[in-house]
Amino acid sequence: MTQRARRRVTTRRPDRRPARRPVRGPARRPVRRPRGRAARRRARERALTRLAVAALLLAALVALARAHPVATVTVGVLTAVAATLVLLVRTGRLDLPGPRRDVTHTLAALLHMTGTQFEHAVADLARQDPAVRSATVSGGANDRGLDVLVVLRDGRRIAVQCKRYAEGNRVGAPAIYTANGTYRAYHQCDQAVIVTTSRFTRDAEVANASLPEPLRLIDGRRLARWLGGGAPPWT
Repeated sequence: MTQRARRRVTTRRPDRRPARRPVRGPARRPVRRPRGRAARRRARERALTRLAVAALLLAALVALARAHPVATVTVGVLTAVAATLVLLVRTGRLDLPGPRRDVTHTLAALLHMTGTQFEHAVADLARQDPAVRSATVSGGANDRGLDVLVVLRDGRRIAVQCKRYAEGNRVGAPAIYTANGTYRAYHQCDQAVIVTTSRFTRDAEVANASLPEPLRLIDGRRLARWLGGGAPPWT
């Protein structure tokens, strides 16, 4: 091979073909996020709008009070009375008349109730006493020994704890300690009562007798007498 042929072989240029570009789909538009200044401006506009509406309402009320002072005072008094009634009902200091639940006055019927039904039955039984102003069920999780709050007409507050137990399941001393430790300091009541469909253990009776102010313990027999028209535990 001659020298000129070797030069031709060595100086052959590489094949330069254009690289294939990957096929791209339709271009996606970037999501536009609201700018911080625009969001703050809209927030200020909404706040100013609310302030203007409140100012207009206040001006309308002032104008109404000047034009009709008697009617304005009457509406204000009625509003205050309604707010007071709502507060008294929610705190259990007032019991509004309403449909009564059908309570079967037998101990056997109470044993077939759920815990919540038993609490409502005790509250209904308490309302039958003329000395009771209101009886509100307030039991639930973390009730701290208060299932029914009874408010007497003389102002006394009674914390009632309800234990719907079968005959073989008795109420022990821990229930005494819980009720005694919370009914005055936490619930601000004057007296505590524990009502059960069963009985109390000997330890519970001893623990209650050792208290400076023993609680009222109502077992199944005393509850049956109360159901039959006997005296309530706070008399």
